Amino acid sequence: MKEKGVGGANTKTGLTFEGKTDLSIFLNKQKGYRVDTKGSVFFNRKSIARIFKKHGMYLFLQEYGIEWKKIISKKLLPDDSIYVVIKNTIYIIECKFQKVAGSVDEKLQTCDFKKKQYQKLFSRANIEVEYMYLLSDWFQKPEYKDVLDYIISVRCQYYFNYIPLEKIGLPIPS
Repeated sequence: MKEKGVGGANTKTGLTFEGKTDLSIFLNKQKGYRVDTKGSVFFNRKSIARIFKKHGMYLFLQEYGIEWKKIISKKLLPDDSIYVVIKNTIYIIECKFQKVAGSVDEKLQTCDFKKKQYQKLFSRANIEVEYMYLLSDWFQKPEYKDVLDYIISVRCQYYFNYIPLEKIGLPIPS
């Protein structure tokens, strides 16, 4: 794992960047974890979380009677999101992979706005929001230092190639 450019770990304790990351597939491969077809996450047969892709998060909001169109003006579609019951927190995970300079550079600068939009949506259900990026090595270049510093300054997070399960409130398999 590399958070803020330091550290290391293995694939059994965190979500790894494999081009197109899928949290459900990753967790289903981990000892003790099972994700059903509806996105419910079980660890050692105990329900611990729910995973949502893109539009699925809005179905979750409907369970709380929250109509997103009355709160925000444009629908946000996260790459992955997971509601961890014991933490009462939804973790929004955006995966950014880059091999050449392009528009993704500027997208990293939108985390503060997007996190606040998600907070507006989930505050009505008293659910906390964490917003994080899973980044490819491309973003470790010196020219991204200011953007990465900004991400931290607005209380968002980023990781290179790997997010530790504990950072998204999930138990680590033995």
